Amino acid sequence: MTNDDRGTATSAADELAKVAESVQRRYDEGRWVLSFDEYLELFAKDPAKHGRDASRYVRDVFDHYGTTKVRQPWGESTRYNLFDLPFDEEPAQNPGIGARRAGLVGQELVQEEIYRTLSNFAREGRPNRLVLLHGPNGSAKSTLTGCILRALEHYSTLPEGALYTYSWVFPSSKTTRGSLGFGGTREETVRASVKSYAHLADDELDAKLLVEVRDHPLFLVPMEERRALVDDLTKRVYPDGLAEPFADWFARGRPCHKSQQIFDALLASYKGSYRDVLKHVRVERYFISHRYRVGAVTIGPQMSVDAMERQVTADRSLSALPPSLQALSLYEAKGELIEAAGGVLEFSDLLKRPLDTFKYLQLSVETQEVALTQQNVQLNCVMLGSANELHLDAFREHPEFPSFRGRLELIRTPYLRSHLHEQAIYDTHVAPQVRRHVAPHATEMAAQFAVLTRMLKADPEALPKALGAAALGLSVTEKMDLYATGKAPKRLDDDTAKVLRSGIRTLFEESSDSAAYEGRIGASPREMRVVLLDAAQSAKYACLSPLSVLSEIEELCARKDEFEWLGIDAKEGGYHDVKHFLTELRERLISSWEHEMYVASGVVEEGRYEELFERYIQHVSVWVKRERIRNRVTGELEEPDEGMMREVERLLDLKGEPADARRGVISGIAAWAIDHPGDRVDPSKVFPGSIERMRDVVFAGKRPVIVRLVRDITVLVRDEGSGLDDARRTEVRAVLDRLASRFGYCDACATDAAATLAVTRFA
Repeated sequence: MTNDDRGTATSAADELAKVAESVQRRYDEGRWVLSFDEYLELFAKDPAKHGRDASRYVRDVFDHYGTTKVRQPWGESTRYNLFDLPFDEEPAQNPGIGARRAGLVGQELVQEEIYRTLSNFAREGRPNRLVLLHGPNGSAKSTLTGCILRALEHYSTLPEGALYTYSWVFPSSKTTRGSLGFGGTREETVRASVKSYAHLADDELDAKLLVEVRDHPLFLVPMEERRALVDDLTKRVYPDGLAEPFADWFARGRPCHKSQQIFDALLASYKGSYRDVLKHVRVERYFISHRYRVGAVTIGPQMSVDAMERQVTADRSLSALPPSLQALSLYEAKGELIEAAGGVLEFSDLLKRPLDTFKYLQLSVETQEVALTQQNVQLNCVMLGSANELHLDAFREHPEFPSFRGRLELIRTPYLRSHLHEQAIYDTHVAPQVRRHVAPHATEMAAQFAVLTRMLKADPEALPKALGAAALGLSVTEKMDLYATGKAPKRLDDDTAKVLRSGIRTLFEESSDSAAYEGRIGASPREMRVVLLDAAQSAKYACLSPLSVLSEIEELCARKDEFEWLGIDAKEGGYHDVKHFLTELRERLISSWEHEMYVASGVVEEGRYEELFERYIQHVSVWVKRERIRNRVTGELEEPDEGMMREVERLLDLKGEPADARRGVISGIAAWAIDHPGDRVDPSKVFPGSIERMRDVVFAGKRPVIVRLVRDITVLVRDEGSGLDDARRTEVRAVLDRLASRFGYCDACATDAAATLAVTRFA
């Protein structure tokens, strides 16, 4: 072995030693194994934490990771941070061990509904309904539940999320001969000297019996004495009383059938010595794990039962059990309902199962018990289910539905209706899997198309009069933009635009009480994922190009028999008209490319419009008040700059008298300030349309410069600069570099954009 080999081996051994030390420290600090007395001391420090049932535990997981207020055009909502998976590893450069899992995009309203339901369970003392997330295929129902399960896993590893159950341990006769009821003075002396068998090593045990339903250790304290004990411990920690009483599972819970049999047999063997019985109790910490089906279990739509039992003593050596237990017929429960104890049980696509396979839930959800052959098992889990709308519609027509309805908490989970959120899904979940450069606007085209397919034309009769009139003429793209950015169409007058902006929430919720709600029908993210991956394989483009995405979407739209949303008749305003969608998206793409070319060209500074308009507002404000404005350079008071104000008004193409236009500007600022108290007046937010008009006018004057630029970009990249002098090559290269740094283009996709502009917009 060379010195290098020895060094590598030593280094690896050192690293392994560190791992071993870390694991040992975690084990010791986590208090994984306790005697009953040690656990009682731990419980006494915080009875509320250690007395939680599954519903309060899951609710506390939501609270633990905190919340963020999210402002959307349709209003402010609460986002629960656990859906961002903050506990996962930071993103790695390449997917691998350190890569961060993708969390949930959007769906804050659904998050709020889930938390509201959990809070109701906590107040009622038990999770007495199955939470059924229903919506179209691909609306993130499974992602919502998956994030909750992942958060449960992490929370259970933290000190504040520690969970405990117990098992029965029976020492070897060599270890404590006579301690299991053999009798004799010497044996009784030995037995009395042993405080607990919980910490004996495995080779010192003859048998260990698990409590698979994960009973609470304090269930071993008889009911009447338990109430007095818990009340006393609780008053010491919370003199003013608990914020909420203990849940039913803890307050009224009893040991499972197998555990009660063992308890009774040992108590008889020890002639009523309760302390001797507790010596056989090993309290163990357990951790929620979806992979190992501990407190986080998913049931697919298979046709199997979810709970069963088997006889323990049938396949276990009787001689390994104490004499006092050998005559018992011990049964242990198993199945998904049992494995989910203490956490969440997910019924994936619940309504795809035959009704008879989940009919037991009618009683089990309400009573929190499931009846087996030999016993009734007390359940302690939050049940979450998912279903698509077609199956739920069919279930509503079933004669059994009314009896199920009271046991279900229905939470609607529609498709996203903000193309910004939809694009975030593709950027997070799809783009990292593409082994090509992802060109700007590629995922944007897919997102906007998907959202356009989900839009419903507003019904003026279902809206307040003023809002109905304002929404009547909204085109499908205008409504999509309204949801995403809160911006009203430029064509509207100020009063109508204000009515529309203030009524976005009402418009957003217009169809929420209808079975045919907005967001129920449309292109699924799953379908758009395939579109993007197919577009990434195009031989025509070096990148994942938005042009390739639009071509794939066009092919998708030809498959009319496969998708419901392709069979809906087109309506006025472009609704459900996929040809119109594609035309609009191509026009938007070309306009975006043109704008980015203007910005990258450097002919006009992008921030100049905001600065000029802000200066205009300052001068108009003092002009209306008949005051003077202080010169920033000299500090002298001067009259408002009439020339500058008229130039801005020319760029804005304002009609009528300048005085009326200026007073209208001040009125707009005042109205915005009333709607946004305490916020700084930002011209780009108050007058976005005005700034865009200024930009368009200025750009129009520079059009010949951009026409030449897009031609030269194509020549430089595709024809190796043939015919361009060195100065022009340098200038065009600088533009390409700005396109890369500002917008994320590479030379190939920048040239695709330039070539398309040359033959369309600048033909």
